[in-house]
Amino acid sequence: MPFKLSDLQQARQAYRQFLDHNPPAHHARYIFPFFAGSYFAYRKADVMRVVAVAKAVSNSPSYLDVGCGYGDFLARVREHLPQAAGIEKEGGIFYALQEVKPDYIQVQDVESMGKPVDVAFVGWMEPGTDFRRHVARIAKCVVTTFDAGGQCGINGGCEYDEFGYEQVAWWRTPSWIDVNAELMNRYYTPALSEDKKLQLSKLRGAHNFWYVYARPEIAGRVKAGLESHLAHENAGEYDFEEVLDELGYHYKEELPGLTTAKKLWEVMLG
Repeated sequence: MPFKLSDLQQARQAYRQFLDHNPPAHHARYIFPFFAGSYFAYRKADVMRVVAVAKAVSNSPSYLDVGCGYGDFLARVREHLPQAAGIEKEGGIFYALQEVKPDYIQVQDVESMGKPVDVAFVGWMEPGTDFRRHVARIAKCVVTTFDAGGQCGINGGCEYDEFGYEQVAWWRTPSWIDVNAELMNRYYTPALSEDKKLQLSKLRGAHNFWYVYARPEIAGRVKAGLESHLAHENAGEYDFEEVLDELGYHYKEELPGLTTAKKLWEVMLG
């Protein structure tokens, strides 16, 4: 959606006021994700899986983060794929707030993408927005995330099967919505009793899903590359992952009542 300068400045002011109170480390990325994080919660494991997928497509893969915002996730990917780039439609997020735009992020509409890429990453589509066909036009492989809370295209779909891709794998992670809500309940809502906080912590329904799609001619190669990576997965951790652990969203934590992907970050291969 278009951003109004006044809204951006007001949100930025609230963010700075929050930081003035010296909150616990990394809380800001889940409370103010627009400025300090992303609208999906991730671990280093997610980054390394995406990198493994890209390297399975090509020895020197081209990678494009579509709608990358300030480039939080993209910056992590670039540590392993230095040529990775991003596009962001709303250039105002940089210029209005006098943020330095990295050279590897271009201000561009999704509709105007033309150069083919090995891998396109789509971490977020605004509700009511659907630009999948534009992504499918240029990418050999697509990695996408979407939450169960309704974020996705016009018809509620985030899948790429209809565009000629094969689903290679998927896994479940906590939704930013749940992480944010639990963080706010635990630390920033003093009126809540401990019993109420515990009760609310069990209401985790807005899971996030990561899907990997590939063109049929490379699907087997992508699956094999991801499978090989998973056999020795030991990605380490980013410092902000301690917040996820503290809130009970541990790597490979088992979730009750599920029939598939019972554990967070458990990969289901197609």
